[in-house]
Amino acid sequence: MAFGRGARRRVDEHRAIDPGAARTAALALLARREYASAELTAALVRKGYEPQVASATVAELAGEHLVDDTRYAESLVRMLAGRGQGPARIRQELRAAGLTEEQVDAALEGGPDWQALAVQVRRRKFGADLPGEWSERARQMRFLQYRGFSGDHVSRALDCALQDEEPPSAS
Repeated sequence: MAFGRGARRRVDEHRAIDPGAARTAALALLARREYASAELTAALVRKGYEPQVASATVAELAGEHLVDDTRYAESLVRMLAGRGQGPARIRQELRAAGLTEEQVDAALEGGPDWQALAVQVRRRKFGADLPGEWSERARQMRFLQYRGFSGDHVSRALDCALQDEEPPSAS
């Protein structure tokens, strides 16, 4: 028997079909962090609950507003944007969580000013001075693209001529 953090306990066959046990497990997971509906269903199935029981439990919790995909999406956008991630990278994370395109688009539209965030992330990583040489400019472009910013965001972030200049308000 394995102990420690990596050890996973499977649910016995009687509890696998018990909606009360599935609800308790779901609430324990939700106590740690916010989940999207699809994520929570998958987590319950991984724990050994029947897929039908897991789906019904998550639907019940969603009806009680304990699981809310819109709230989850907004929270994830805020968190990842705060870490300096761009809209493309965040879109990928939201899709991986099982959210619909409409939910993803709405969450990203309600996000920060992506252009200003690209400028801020570039300055935080590389300083206020703009790159003078092409190789350094290319390095900063790759960094911002990796972070999930679009080509427009990247080029505008690198074209702000003065360190106090505000980027254009286009998102």
